[in-house]
Amino acid sequence: MLARRFTIVCLLMSLFGMFFAILVAEAGRPTRSWEETGSRTCGFACPDYPSH
Repeated sequence: MLARRFTIVCLLMSLFGMFFAILVAEAGRPTRSWEETGSRTCGFACPDYPSH
């Protein structure tokens, strides 16, 4: 019974750790403007318009 509780607690803590790591990684990522991102991928997404 104690091993089962320990396993459940460890699994929950690991899930919380992964969720917290995702939040920290997203918060540290620099934001980009839509124009900069769109001009780089527009050649693939919309071939009718020139990308430059």
